[in-house]
Amino acid sequence: MAVPPPDPARLAELGADLGLSDAELAEFAPAVTATFVSSDAVEALYRRTAPTAPVRDWQAGEHPLNAWAVTTEIRGATDGPLAGRTVAIKDNVSVAGVPMTNGSATVEGFVPARDATAVQRLLDAGAVITGKAVCEDLCFSGGSFTSTPRPVLNPWDPARNAGGSSSGSAVLVATGEVDLALGGDQGGSVRIPSSFCGTVGHKPTFGLVPYTGAFPIETTIDHLGPITRTVADAALMLDVLAGPDGQDPRQPTSVDPVDHSAALAESAAGLRIGVVTQGFGHPNSDPEVDAAVRAAVEVLRSAGLTAEEVSIPWHLDAMHVWNVIATEGAAHQMVDGNAYGMNWSGLYDPDLIAHYRRGRAERGAELSRTVKLVAMSGRHTFAVGGGAYYAMAQNLVPEVRAAYDAALTDHDVLVMPTLPYTAREIPPADTDLGTYLDTALSMIANTAPFDVTGHPACSVPTDLVGGLPAGLMIVGKHFDDATVLRVAHTYEQARGGFPAPRATTGASA
Repeated sequence: MAVPPPDPARLAELGADLGLSDAELAEFAPAVTATFVSSDAVEALYRRTAPTAPVRDWQAGEHPLNAWAVTTEIRGATDGPLAGRTVAIKDNVSVAGVPMTNGSATVEGFVPARDATAVQRLLDAGAVITGKAVCEDLCFSGGSFTSTPRPVLNPWDPARNAGGSSSGSAVLVATGEVDLALGGDQGGSVRIPSSFCGTVGHKPTFGLVPYTGAFPIETTIDHLGPITRTVADAALMLDVLAGPDGQDPRQPTSVDPVDHSAALAESAAGLRIGVVTQGFGHPNSDPEVDAAVRAAVEVLRSAGLTAEEVSIPWHLDAMHVWNVIATEGAAHQMVDGNAYGMNWSGLYDPDLIAHYRRGRAERGAELSRTVKLVAMSGRHTFAVGGGAYYAMAQNLVPEVRAAYDAALTDHDVLVMPTLPYTAREIPPADTDLGTYLDTALSMIANTAPFDVTGHPACSVPTDLVGGLPAGLMIVGKHFDDATVLRVAHTYEQARGGFPAPRATTGASA
């Protein structure tokens, strides 16, 4: 589509802060229009080789807990480490020829033309993609009630939320309807639903798994990772997903290959655990959840690991750093930058950018209140500071990272509760804003810091608390995901496996 030249009124808007007179604006008009020749040429050049979406069968998802967006049966290789294993893909990740909604009315109707790198790697490993799992609206919520058109319900108690934003992924794994699921994590979105639903959720080291082909929120905190029923499956899935693809600037150019599955066979006896004091006793913490996590630490002690308290004062301030990056950064990139933003070198999706821009213009009123909060807050701080607050937050990230790294010089892993409480009841659609935001965002104090620092972090189920799952979070050194998973596996074996919910039928929102 040719770029239309701006009329005089639009040209005046474009130059409003440039001190141009009417005569100067008129003089600029033909020069401005002349630059669009290159825009039109680039579009024509791109379309010559742009991919076309393949024809793949899919059906609208129907599920008692509202966990499926669409169902499919996409097969790749006939053998490989995941041969025959079924996988649900979070609906912010592109599966070519299959609709992607990202939980939002503003993305509805989009069909990707390319598979995300993670999807292609799963298919090449023999996995069967059985559908797209529902996620929160633009993935900006830790609840499971902002997704379009219905909330995702918790398999342990359908009156409660399943956690977000990878809500459907965790539900489908917890109920045993898929073997594995792919989730995304910018503030805890792999670990939060895993804690609420009783699954294993591993957020890899930042940059270990390519984010190429997934809908971005903020380039410096975007992660993809596995959600599984066992730690062994998480390690196996990570083996398939890990490694640079050459298209994602979040990744280093090379990563030493690690056999995460083989690492589980090594004894964890003698490894040192740092129990982070500041991870417990938050103002909204449930003492029973804290107690369940400390009991889990005792299980690890009984398996031969050592454990001691460690104080990391930065852990309490790290949320402020994440909050600025995740609000101002996401408003600039995810909202006003139409997901991808600019100024990074990698694979963009221009069709998604254009589709989402139109969707926001037409259906922006239907965005969740969490996204609206991010848009207004981030736009205002950017307008006031011109990006200075974001810059200060990014400059603090090395200090936050160094505080955890210092603790990890004396300890092999750090542990704390994944979340401060168990799943809450889903609020009614007409609930007040305070309750809405509290239910959607108040659980991330322990998870979000590790999205800005990039440390690997895995949530595994503790004993049930009041009949509901809770999570132990294990954090390790950068690119030492193997040790994190080895400790998680030792815990799983020592306690004799993880509980599963009773079959849930007939639930709907």
